[in-house]
Amino acid sequence: MLALWLREIGEVFVVAPERPRSAIGHAVTLHKPLRLSEVTLGDGIRAWASNGTPTDCVSLAYEVVMEGRADLAFAGINDGANLGWDITYSGTVMGALEAAILGIPTVAISVTGENGSSKHYEPAARFAQEAARKVLEEGLPPFTLLNVNVPDLPDRELRGVRVTTQGRREYTDRIVVREDPRGQRYYWLSGKLKDDDGDEGSDIVAVRSGYISVTPIEIDMTATGLLPTIRAWWPNTK
Repeated sequence: MLALWLREIGEVFVVAPERPRSAIGHAVTLHKPLRLSEVTLGDGIRAWASNGTPTDCVSLAYEVVMEGRADLAFAGINDGANLGWDITYSGTVMGALEAAILGIPTVAISVTGENGSSKHYEPAARFAQEAARKVLEEGLPPFTLLNVNVPDLPDRELRGVRVTTQGRREYTDRIVVREDPRGQRYYWLSGKLKDDDGDEGSDIVAVRSGYISVTPIEIDMTATGLLPTIRAWWPNTK
């Protein structure tokens, strides 16, 4: 659906993993060959499937399929929210980050259905087209991207758009311990969400309130406010 809406703006190339790669973060494949298989989507859109990660797909799209030419990159539409600290796990957002590293203006977009149950993709695709036009017209600073989260609601229930900050999201009870039929322990990564709802300007609060969240993200993760403190630990260094 995303490709259909973006096709009204320009030529669209789709490269995606051949299977779900959720929570794979910014993983890059170095230990095996990568492959590309060309396929045709239902609406005649050319696409390529890869055995690589989302980050691999961005590299293959840019270097191989598009031969180093791209005006804009989109990652998504992801089935499930990419909010707060979760973006560090997200294959969708980290794929977008790779495109930003390559110097391409980039947007990551997700629908916030719970547990992979999103139903309303068309509002997200429509907003993606709007965001694409704005990015192409106005541009983005180098090495930045937009992280967009669209509530899983029909158009009539969406309350608008908020430009937000990255919220705080943690998990409690992260490890579930179980026992197999032979009495051996095994472990399942799980966890309950614990969100900080105190920041009214965060992506988490915006989505919970029915707004589309647009968060600008930058690659530089330097804790600039901490620099003077750390420099004081080694006062004789520059």
